Formats: sequence, structure tokens, C-alpha cells
Amino acid sequence: MSISKSSNASKVLVLPLKTQKISSSATNKLPFTHNVTLTVSMAVGTPPQNVTMVLDTGSELSWLQCNTTRINQPVFYPNRSSSYKPIPCSSTTCTTRTQDFSIPASCDSKNLCHAILSYADASSSEGNLAMDKFSIAGSNFSDTIFGCMDSGFSSNLDEDSKTTGLMGMNRGSLSFVSQMGFKKFSYCISASDFSGILLFGESNFTWLLPLNYTPLIQISVPLPYFDRVAYTVQLEGIKVSEKILQLPKSIFEPDHTGAGQTMVDSGTQFTFLLGPAYTALKNEFINQTGRALRVLEDPDFVFQGAFDLCFLVPLHVTRLPDLPPVSLVFRGAEIKVSSERLLYRVPGEVRGNDSVHCFTFGNSDLLAIEAYIIGHHHQQNIWMEFDLQNSRIGVAQVQCDVAGQRFGIFH
Repeated sequence: MSISKSSNASKVLVLPLKTQKISSSATNKLPFTHNVTLTVSMAVGTPPQNVTMVLDTGSELSWLQCNTTRINQPVFYPNRSSSYKPIPCSSTTCTTRTQDFSIPASCDSKNLCHAILSYADASSSEGNLAMDKFSIAGSNFSDTIFGCMDSGFSSNLDEDSKTTGLMGMNRGSLSFVSQMGFKKFSYCISASDFSGILLFGESNFTWLLPLNYTPLIQISVPLPYFDRVAYTVQLEGIKVSEKILQLPKSIFEPDHTGAGQTMVDSGTQFTFLLGPAYTALKNEFINQTGRALRVLEDPDFVFQGAFDLCFLVPLHVTRLPDLPPVSLVFRGAEIKVSSERLLYRVPGEVRGNDSVHCFTFGNSDLLAIEAYIIGHHHQQNIWMEFDLQNSRIGVAQVQCDVAGQRFGIFH
């Protein structure tokens, strides 16, 4: 069945969210890439072609790899779809609805709408805007606008070899959720078996704990470093155990250029804090774990270019010691990061008889990112509701594998 946009306000779609492990080389300075991405599966075109897309609340335009010369890598074949329609550069879609792209859309030699997308990890994607039918959880969405990409630079070839593209889910007019007309979407990521659920529509279930809401921050005047279509919230403080870090409120406020916003981003694995906040958290975490953890004293080792606080854990140890939780305090809500989510074992990194575990909060300054970013690793076992109609994000602690079973989703 084909769904009209206006009818989606009351509809609910549920589909599995899968977590995909990406192998990475164990060099001293790893590129800023993700070892884990969240993916969803659907079908595109007529007849339908199965695709796997990375779920990204930090991006607007959804896109698929359309370069059919790629060997042993998933691609979408536009010439095999009778419902595929390229978008001309003279259309209003190309001239007005691409205004939030970091690089303006342009005309190619065939007078088609050409887009170049760039991302924080220095990867980019380039191709044409087009429309086709997307089939998701048994419902069809015709004339969905997406990018059919034929070139680009990737910072993670292994990730590219497993996914066909990216599902843009931010607040821009061309994002997947905006085009489908849903007023809300939610997801829940399991910490145990790397799976979860993605839900479009209402999530007011009796078994779900009451959600704590934090308002989305919006600005009326465009600022050069402020992403107006991101899910921006107000970070008000950081706690280690119950000790609140002594930081001025101004540290968490965007400056006059817009730099310093706090974004909730499912397309980023870990969490990044601006320099002063990161340094204060790092020092307090070391202070509170001094008896339980040994710091790796190696200034040349910086995991993924931004994580310079790492610890040595004996290889025979199967369970980490008790660690003080780190809480991100927002206006009206809190995200508490505890136990194994605080440290990440670096694949393949061994020092003598010790493995290397890095603190999962990174320093934005080391990557020249002018923002706080809350990654999906710290959203595990939290019901994350994006309420577009009321411009807010709701959070509640929940066992996501159990939540998935309630919807009949088993991985």
C-alpha cells in the first residue's frame, strides 16, 4: 500500500535496528571512524531492491550508493527501477529545499540537481538528487527524495562495504522523517546483543517508563557554526558519581558564532565534549578511579584521534571494576552512563599482559569539531523519543532487548 504524508501522523511503523561491528586497523592514531554503526534495512525502487542504511540523526539527506562499478559492495541500481526519477536543477526541490546543505546544490552537465555532502569524519559523498519508492515495514512511500551517489571519499572502507547508504533523520525538510510526515520517532539500542528497534509514530506504551523531556534549542538568526536542523539540546552540567563538575554555565552555551551547541547524533559512536568540559571530566574521572584503574601513560597513543584517556586492564580480567557513573545533565532530563559503557576496549591493542580500554568521552578540540556530540554508545538501553511536533527529546531507562521482544522483533 502507498501511504500519503498526511496520514502518517497517527500511523506506527516498527522495524529492527541492527548494530554493525566494523573492523579497524590497530594503529596508534586511528582515523576518526566508527567501530559500530546503527543500520536499518528496507527496499527501494520498482521492483524493490534491498538496501541497508546507516541511521543518522545528524544528517539531512538520505542517500544510496549508485556507483555500479563498485566491486563486491552493495549498490542501488537506478536503471533497474521503473519508478526512479532524477530531479532537474531547475526544480524548487533543488533550488530551495537544499538550503541547509553545507555546500549548495548545483547543476551538472545534464541539468540535473547535483549535491556534495561532507561529514565531520572528513568523508564525503557526491551525486544527484532523485526520487523513488521506499518500502519500509510493509508501507510504501512513493517519490521519496534521496541522493543517488556515484563518487566520494570514505574514512572507513569496511563500513562502506557493508552498507548501501545513509538514512538522514535530522530536522531538515529533506530528511527521511520530515518527508514521511511523522510527528515522532523513537529508537532503543540494546547494550547486550547489538540490536534494537526503530519506531515511527507514537510511543505512549503502558510498559514504558514516563519519559523525561528536554526541549530542543532553536535559533531564529542563522549563525555560521550553528547547525539549525540538528537535534540540539541544552547541556547544563556533568556529574561523576554524584559530584557535579565546577564549570561555568557559559561553557555549555553556544557563542556568538553558534559554536558550542550540544547535538544528539545516532551517526556518531562515542560522545565528544569541548576542551574545558572534557579536561574537567577527565581529571575528575582519574581522581575517582585512581585505586581501581591504571592510566596508560603514552602521549603518542590517542584512540580515534580524540580519546587520550586510556587505561591498562590485565588480559585475564573478564569484568571491569566498579566505576563511578558519569551523568550528562540536560534541562529537564539526564543521561547516566555507567559500568561497561564508560570504557571501550581498543581492538587488537595489547601492552605486555594488558589490554587497552579508553574512556568513551572524547575531546572535540582534537578533531576541530566546534560542538558537544552525544553519540549512540551513550544512548544504549535508553528509550530515545524525538518529538518533532512538540520540539523536544524524551528519554527513559529501559532494557532495549526486552522492548524489542514486546514488539515481536527478535534478531
